[in-house]
Amino acid sequence: MSLTDEELDRLADVVRLQPTKNAELQAAWGMDSGSEVHGYLESNLKDYYFRDDNSLIRATAEAADLVDVEPGIEAGGDDPDGNGVPSVIRVPELEARVFAVVAGPDERSESVVSVLNGLREEFDLDPDVEDVRKALQSLRRKNVVEVVYRTVPTFRLAVERDAVEVEIVD
Repeated sequence: MSLTDEELDRLADVVRLQPTKNAELQAAWGMDSGSEVHGYLESNLKDYYFRDDNSLIRATAEAADLVDVEPGIEAGGDDPDGNGVPSVIRVPELEARVFAVVAGPDERSESVVSVLNGLREEFDLDPDVEDVRKALQSLRRKNVVEVVYRTVPTFRLAVERDAVEVEIVD
């Protein structure tokens, strides 16, 4: 199956963002709905992606070979299947900054607004609160942040900060 340039670009997004979900691809591709993303994946890229046990979208090994993009995560040495803590994550700059400021695994978990305040203080950034929430959820899907449910969902690292190498992608 020969892919168009657009299909290769979108396949590269799947590889880079994995594990991901429809909403994340919807934002990356400028689509109107998750259903539109699902339809595109099924119509154009069905041989190059699959959904894992948590229904997250992952690229096949063949997909990663087709595009010149590093996968969004690399499995840790003791977890070759990629289901546990990764040794490397490749994330957009905001996610890297969120990873740098969110509470550590032994600290009290914090709200999205608290993480936003940490970004303002540490990096002089002022992203939208929804963008911070999305960054935290993306890091959660990569198994490096956990959610602790209190009055509101709160977040903290699931791993020691130095256990994961963070690379920033465009």
